[in-house]
Amino acid sequence: MATTQDTHSKFIGYLLWIFGFLGSHRFYYGKPITGTIWFFTLGLLFIGWIIDLFLIPAMDREADIRFEAGEVSYNISWILLTFLGVFGLHRMYMGKWVTGIIYLLTGGLFLVGVLYDFWTLNSQISERNREMRFG
Repeated sequence: MATTQDTHSKFIGYLLWIFGFLGSHRFYYGKPITGTIWFFTLGLLFIGWIIDLFLIPAMDREADIRFEAGEVSYNISWILLTFLGVFGLHRMYMGKWVTGIIYLLTGGLFLVGVLYDFWTLNSQISERNREMRFG
């Protein structure tokens, strides 16, 4: 019987859902396209945002299966990106010191880098965890 790794947290998902009309929880669970749609439409005029309240457990299970667990925590990385992304702390936490310092000095590469990280952070963490596991 295979065990499921717990890479993402429902608590963090619901916390980000509070800002979900901007797509935060959807980015967290690895759904950048719908996260962007939520961002530009205010959660599909708040209707999709309310529906997501009930969809978070399924999104959490899907993310736990899809992404690689390891030393770098998805929860800490996403909290750092969501609230302090322009300072690059999420990149420093992942061990990407050079780009973290560049983000610090340029306001997250003038916010373009922060947007890129919203789209790719889960993949970056999975890759980093694989690198740390296999050398």
